[in-house]
Amino acid sequence: MLILAATGGFAADTDYPTKPVNIVVAYAPGGQGDVFARLVSEKLSTVYKQPVVVDNKPGVSGTVGTRIAAKSKNDGYTLLLGQTGEITVNRLLIKDMGYDPMKELVPVVLIGNAPLVMLAPADAPYNTVNEFIQMARAKPGDFSYGSVGAGTPGHLSAVALALGAKLNMVHVPYKGVGPLLSDLMAGRLQAFFSSASAAMPQIKGGKLKALGVTTPQRMNSLPQVPTIAEAGLPGFSYTLWGGLFAPAGTPTAVIDSLNREVNAILAMPDIRARLESDNVAVPKNTPAEFADYVKAESVKFEKLIKEANVKVDQ
Repeated sequence: MLILAATGGFAADTDYPTKPVNIVVAYAPGGQGDVFARLVSEKLSTVYKQPVVVDNKPGVSGTVGTRIAAKSKNDGYTLLLGQTGEITVNRLLIKDMGYDPMKELVPVVLIGNAPLVMLAPADAPYNTVNEFIQMARAKPGDFSYGSVGAGTPGHLSAVALALGAKLNMVHVPYKGVGPLLSDLMAGRLQAFFSSASAAMPQIKGGKLKALGVTTPQRMNSLPQVPTIAEAGLPGFSYTLWGGLFAPAGTPTAVIDSLNREVNAILAMPDIRARLESDNVAVPKNTPAEFADYVKAESVKFEKLIKEANVKVDQ
């Protein structure tokens, strides 16, 4: 259960921060979480008049960086840009991580929520999710889909599709999105659930086609592409979200300050326009609202992983 930030040694009118703040990102530069972190760090530096530094600590499906943040001093000077996988999924799939993100980290503010796009080779004989389902169902075990690792949102979106549509598909994990996209474009894979930002150049270039999106609403940038829920799987909603987390016990005054300032940054016209163009904008949210969302996501993924019997080596 997520625990709320404790009050502890800071007055409500704290002058936090008085030194540089680190935001740990548990993946290499360039990913969605890194984009979210850098989106707010520069403007936070200006507001706080202290450097706010993005610190990339990749490794082991995000567990290396997440552990560093979870075990840091709870004074507000080390934060985590936590995402779907490292907060809600890894704990269900990876044994002996050495920390529990749902107990040792507290939600501060949700920054963005990125849709995934179901991609297929440009010359694939199917053009819709329904056509894909019909062909995959007719050839059990012949269709394969890629992901950048077990338990990632792209992997679990495909698992949810297979479970809901009663498909038997082969999961092919890759170490990076580059080789995966190359194999997909070459037709060695039949599908991949990609972040929209990574997929857009290939879609616009005609190298891949989008069959569906994983959010309840269509994307502004791909209005012609239906949602997977529209294709006959009601309630289908799997996204890559990211937000700030702090070590448990971080003073309430610090949590509230960060939440207030990041929400103000996300409401700035230039930032809002960028988030909306990428279809990742989220409403203003409180720490309690973000905590409730994380709990709901955890329940959803726990149910999916149990029903589909997902293992880390799939």
